Amino acid sequence: MEKFFEFIMLGLVGKYMYQWGETTRVVVYALAALLVAAAAYFLGSLNFAIIISSKKYNQDIRNYGSNNAGMTNMMRTYGRKAAAFTLIGDALKAVVSCVIGYVFLGQIGAYIAGLFCILGHVFPIYYKFKGGKGVVTAGITILMCNPIVFVIVLAIFLILVVCTRYISFGSVISMLLYPVILDRVDKLLPIWGVYDGTEGSIGGIFAILMAVIIVFKHIPNIKRLLNGTESKFSFKKSVKSPKEETTESKEENKEDKT
Repeated sequence: MEKFFEFIMLGLVGKYMYQWGETTRVVVYALAALLVAAAAYFLGSLNFAIIISSKKYNQDIRNYGSNNAGMTNMMRTYGRKAAAFTLIGDALKAVVSCVIGYVFLGQIGAYIAGLFCILGHVFPIYYKFKGGKGVVTAGITILMCNPIVFVIVLAIFLILVVCTRYISFGSVISMLLYPVILDRVDKLLPIWGVYDGTEGSIGGIFAILMAVIIVFKHIPNIKRLLNGTESKFSFKKSVKSPKEETTESKEENKEDKT
């Protein structure tokens, strides 16, 4: 168990780096961090909302509903099945990214991987840098880096969504609270925290960066919440799918001709 936690905290590079000279340590660590970041970014850029809407429906989800390439818009536009596959895909890419981070650099690597996976999801290189809002990817990153914090953040998210039915509200508030919760848990259970020898936690820096990205992507939602025009979440499709709109349009054209 002790060796397992050592691996989780340090990874392969962290475990053996102190056997090398100082210059070698810095170079190898930097290269490993770049490798982890690049791999995570390219994985994160695989946006499953865009992939599924394109392959299954021959449409681009970014042209429908809220124009967001994410699970919630997939639910509203195509229904539960499409949303479920989107959730699974976006979750798996975060899991794989964090595992890569753990293998090379331990928990710090997982945080690096999670952050760049989110950046890939939000600004995907494969789709002209127009992606989703990163909530699912961020959530799985939190789970992979600190399960206890994830449970607390998820509980807050679910309570807010159940009470308000606003996914965006629950996402923004839970992510704003995430760095604070992480800091408290790290101090109570330091085995899960990545400390740099100072007062703060390195994980806390990544938590703040993740929160900033998620809140930034939700600025339009925040404006709609303040204006009272934000859409509430439902497990049913709340907008007509592109296929339904096309069918209705054809029927209307037939009626006009007759």
